[in-house]
Amino acid sequence: MTAAADATGFDAFAQAFRRHAAGVAVITARTPDGRPVGFTATSLASLAATPPLATFNMARTASSWPAIEGTDHVAIHMLGLDDLEVARIMAGDHDRRFDGDHWEEGPHGLPVLRGVTAWMVGRIVARTHVAESAMIAVQIEQGSLGEPDEPLLYHERRYRALGDEL
Repeated sequence: MTAAADATGFDAFAQAFRRHAAGVAVITARTPDGRPVGFTATSLASLAATPPLATFNMARTASSWPAIEGTDHVAIHMLGLDDLEVARIMAGDHDRRFDGDHWEEGPHGLPVLRGVTAWMVGRIVARTHVAESAMIAVQIEQGSLGEPDEPLLYHERRYRALGDEL
Protein backbone atom coordinates (compact mmCIF):
# COMPACT_ATOMS: atom_id res chain seq x y z
CA MET A 1 0.00 0.00 0.00
CA THR A 2 1.38 3.46 -0.91
CA ALA A 3 1.48 6.45 1.42
CA ALA A 4 -1.45 7.99 -0.48
CA ALA A 5 -3.43 4.81 -0.01
CA ASP A 6 -2.75 4.99 3.74
CA ALA A 7 -4.37 8.43 4.04
CA THR A 8 -7.37 8.49 6.34
CA GLY A 9 -9.99 10.94 7.52
CA PHE A 10 -9.67 14.57 6.46
CA ASP A 11 -6.38 13.98 4.62
CA ALA A 12 -7.94 11.30 2.42
CA PHE A 13 -10.99 13.50 1.78
CA ALA A 14 -8.83 16.44 0.73
CA GLN A 15 -6.64 14.25 -1.50
CA ALA A 16 -9.66 12.64 -3.13
CA PHE A 17 -11.20 15.97 -4.10
CA ARG A 18 -7.88 17.36 -5.33
CA ARG A 19 -7.88 14.41 -7.74
CA HIS A 20 -11.41 15.22 -8.95
CA ALA A 21 -11.12 17.59 -11.90
CA ALA A 22 -13.74 20.34 -11.98
CA GLY A 23 -14.69 23.17 -14.29
CA VAL A 24 -13.83 26.67 -13.13
CA ALA A 25 -16.56 29.24 -12.52
CA VAL A 26 -16.56 32.69 -10.97
CA ILE A 27 -19.42 34.02 -8.86
CA THR A 28 -19.80 37.80 -8.54
CA ALA A 29 -22.08 40.02 -6.47
CA ARG A 30 -22.19 43.42 -4.80
CA THR A 31 -21.90 44.20 -1.12
CA PRO A 32 -24.73 46.17 0.47
CA ASP A 33 -22.61 49.34 0.05
CA GLY A 34 -22.12 48.58 -3.67
CA ARG A 35 -18.56 47.19 -3.72
CA PRO A 36 -18.03 44.38 -6.30
CA VAL A 37 -16.98 40.99 -4.91
CA GLY A 38 -16.22 37.69 -6.55
CA PHE A 39 -14.57 34.33 -6.12
CA THR A 40 -13.69 31.23 -8.09
CA ALA A 41 -15.86 28.18 -7.56
CA THR A 42 -15.37 24.60 -8.69
CA SER A 43 -18.63 23.48 -7.09
CA LEU A 44 -20.97 24.95 -9.74
CA ALA A 45 -23.65 22.49 -10.82
CA SER A 46 -26.91 22.44 -12.72
CA LEU A 47 -29.78 21.61 -10.39
CA ALA A 48 -32.73 21.68 -12.82
CA ALA A 49 -33.57 22.76 -16.37
CA THR A 50 -37.15 23.82 -15.60
CA PRO A 51 -37.03 26.22 -13.94
CA PRO A 52 -33.34 26.81 -14.68
CA LEU A 53 -31.55 26.36 -11.37
CA ALA A 54 -27.84 26.24 -10.55
CA THR A 55 -26.03 25.64 -7.28
CA PHE A 56 -22.65 26.46 -5.83
CA ASN A 57 -21.04 26.02 -2.44
CA MET A 58 -18.88 28.33 -0.40
CA ALA A 59 -17.34 28.70 3.03
CA ARG A 60 -19.23 31.10 5.30
CA THR A 61 -15.82 32.29 6.48
CA ALA A 62 -14.90 33.47 2.94
CA SER A 63 -14.40 37.20 2.38
CA SER A 64 -17.26 37.17 -0.18
CA TRP A 65 -19.79 35.47 2.13
CA PRO A 66 -21.30 38.67 3.62
CA ALA A 67 -22.13 39.87 0.09
CA ILE A 68 -23.67 36.52 -0.92
CA GLU A 69 -25.58 36.37 2.35
CA GLY A 70 -26.95 39.89 1.90
CA THR A 71 -27.87 39.99 -1.80
CA ASP A 72 -30.77 38.74 -3.89
CA HIS A 73 -28.86 38.31 -7.18
CA VAL A 74 -25.52 36.92 -8.33
CA ALA A 75 -23.72 36.52 -11.63
CA ILE A 76 -22.28 33.13 -12.50
CA HIS A 77 -19.48 32.92 -15.07
CA MET A 78 -18.17 29.78 -16.76
CA LEU A 79 -14.52 30.05 -17.76
CA GLY A 80 -12.63 28.58 -20.67
CA LEU A 81 -8.91 28.31 -21.44
CA ASP A 82 -8.87 31.87 -22.80
CA ASP A 83 -10.02 33.05 -19.34
CA LEU A 84 -7.04 31.68 -17.40
CA GLU A 85 -5.78 35.14 -16.43
CA VAL A 86 -9.24 36.15 -15.19
CA ALA A 87 -9.39 32.95 -13.12
CA ARG A 88 -6.06 33.84 -11.54
CA ILE A 89 -7.19 37.40 -10.81
CA MET A 90 -10.44 36.23 -9.23
CA ALA A 91 -8.61 33.65 -7.10
CA GLY A 92 -6.05 36.22 -5.95
CA ASP A 93 -6.07 39.14 -3.52
CA HIS A 94 -9.74 39.91 -2.79
CA ASP A 95 -8.99 43.65 -2.61
CA ARG A 96 -7.67 43.66 -6.19
CA ARG A 97 -10.08 41.32 -8.02
CA PHE A 98 -11.85 44.19 -9.76
CA ASP A 99 -8.79 46.27 -10.65
CA GLY A 100 -8.62 46.47 -14.44
CA ASP A 101 -10.94 46.28 -17.41
CA HIS A 102 -11.80 42.55 -17.31
CA TRP A 103 -15.36 43.30 -16.12
CA GLU A 104 -18.28 45.65 -16.65
CA GLU A 105 -21.53 46.42 -14.90
CA GLY A 106 -24.33 44.06 -15.91
CA PRO A 107 -27.94 43.35 -14.93
CA HIS A 108 -28.87 44.42 -11.38
CA GLY A 109 -25.57 46.32 -11.28
CA LEU A 110 -23.69 43.04 -10.94
CA PRO A 111 -20.09 42.73 -12.08
CA VAL A 112 -20.02 40.71 -15.31
CA LEU A 113 -16.69 39.36 -16.53
CA ARG A 114 -15.85 40.16 -20.14
CA GLY A 115 -15.14 37.51 -22.75
CA VAL A 116 -16.05 34.45 -20.68
CA THR A 117 -17.49 31.28 -22.19
CA ALA A 118 -20.89 32.01 -20.63
CA TRP A 119 -22.43 34.16 -17.91
CA MET A 120 -25.79 33.98 -16.19
CA VAL A 121 -27.55 36.22 -13.70
CA GLY A 122 -30.02 34.78 -11.27
CA ARG A 123 -31.96 35.28 -8.08
CA ILE A 124 -30.85 33.40 -4.99
CA VAL A 125 -33.72 31.12 -3.98
CA ALA A 126 -32.04 29.19 -1.15
CA ARG A 127 -29.08 29.41 1.19
CA THR A 128 -28.58 26.21 3.17
CA HIS A 129 -26.04 26.32 5.98
CA VAL A 130 -24.05 23.13 6.49
CA ALA A 131 -21.33 23.31 9.15
CA GLU A 132 -19.15 26.34 8.26
CA SER A 133 -20.26 26.29 4.61
CA ALA A 134 -23.36 27.05 2.58
CA MET A 135 -25.09 25.62 -0.47
CA ILE A 136 -26.57 28.39 -2.63
CA ALA A 137 -29.36 27.76 -5.17
CA VAL A 138 -29.89 30.32 -7.92
CA GLN A 139 -32.81 30.59 -10.35
CA ILE A 140 -31.32 31.83 -13.62
CA GLU A 141 -33.09 34.84 -15.14
CA GLN A 142 -30.82 35.81 -18.04
CA GLY A 143 -27.38 35.36 -19.50
CA SER A 144 -25.22 35.25 -22.57
CA LEU A 145 -22.87 32.88 -24.38
CA GLY A 146 -19.38 33.99 -25.37
CA GLU A 147 -17.15 32.49 -28.02
CA PRO A 148 -16.78 28.70 -27.83
CA ASP A 149 -13.66 27.71 -25.91
CA GLU A 150 -12.09 24.63 -24.39
CA PRO A 151 -13.05 24.30 -20.71
CA LEU A 152 -10.70 25.47 -17.99
CA LEU A 153 -10.27 22.77 -15.35
CA TYR A 154 -8.92 22.75 -11.82
CA HIS A 155 -7.13 19.56 -10.76
CA GLU A 156 -4.47 18.80 -8.15
CA ARG A 157 -4.34 22.50 -7.13
CA ARG A 158 -3.56 23.68 -10.66
CA TYR A 159 -5.45 24.99 -13.66
CA ARG A 160 -5.48 22.47 -16.51
CA ALA A 161 -6.69 21.95 -20.05
CA LEU A 162 -8.44 18.88 -21.37
CA GLY A 163 -6.19 16.06 -22.54
CA ASP A 164 -6.69 13.85 -25.55
CA GLU A 165 -10.20 12.85 -26.54
CA LEU A 166 -11.00 9.24 -25.74
